[in-house]
Amino acid sequence: MTQLILFNVANGLIIGAFYALMAIGLSLIMSLSDVINFAHGGFLTVGAYLAYTLAPYVGFWGGLVLAPIFTAIIGLIVEKFLISRVYGRDPLYSLLLTFGLAFMFEDGSRFIWGAQSVPYQVPGWLMQPLSLNYFFLTGYRMFMVALVAIAVGGLFWIMSKTRLGLRIRAGTLDLETVSVLGVNVRILRNLNFGIGIYLAGLAGVLAAGQLGLQPTIGGSVLMPSFVAIIIGGLGSLTGTLLGGLLIGVASGMTAVFWPPASEAVIYVMMALVLLVRPQGLLGEEGRF
Repeated sequence: MTQLILFNVANGLIIGAFYALMAIGLSLIMSLSDVINFAHGGFLTVGAYLAYTLAPYVGFWGGLVLAPIFTAIIGLIVEKFLISRVYGRDPLYSLLLTFGLAFMFEDGSRFIWGAQSVPYQVPGWLMQPLSLNYFFLTGYRMFMVALVAIAVGGLFWIMSKTRLGLRIRAGTLDLETVSVLGVNVRILRNLNFGIGIYLAGLAGVLAAGQLGLQPTIGGSVLMPSFVAIIIGGLGSLTGTLLGGLLIGVASGMTAVFWPPASEAVIYVMMALVLLVRPQGLLGEEGRF
């Protein structure tokens, strides 16, 4: 029983790390640009398939480095020519636009790479278990958790120590004042969107090696990522990280005792948080 619990907790932490990486990118975009990006899962899918396409030429490690960068470039282009046109309008416009983009990404992936699931090759030595007793702790799983921690730590450093990060943080509080002070808000939003999409692309590459590769891979983690934001609190990157890990572990633990409720439990958690603390665990009053 102990091993089963550890197995599900480990799975929950890994899935929670995906949720957190996705949710932090979503939270960045929502906080600065007030855009609820339903296409975020589509960008994850694009990142995963780009790594799959690049791997035969540059190897697994090259794909891991290049695919998120190319995904971010695609995100910059999409933001410049499409997303930027709905800034300042009724939120319904951005909802409809990103919802349509999500379908375009999914169907485009299905058209280019096929509808069937395909394996994403990970170096064999990474797939070896670290222990015979805890066979579920493979090198790749530990590598994923470590890389997510590095990516999130790097983002926190950018947000707290660099001029770009300080401007993004200021913009989430009062974008008009930031504009008056001489900051080019259009470029700021574009770069912020690119950072968020980079995280989605990175999550896609990591998820491909763990979950397999299929056109719907992004949609399966999109809604839990929104839940992580709501639980953690909109505008709080730390809260979003905490929310992602919490729902991942909660889902894994529920699978031990009541498997049919392993997905529903995250929405129950969201409902409870909204009832007790509507702004989220670490969110600010009035963000919603």
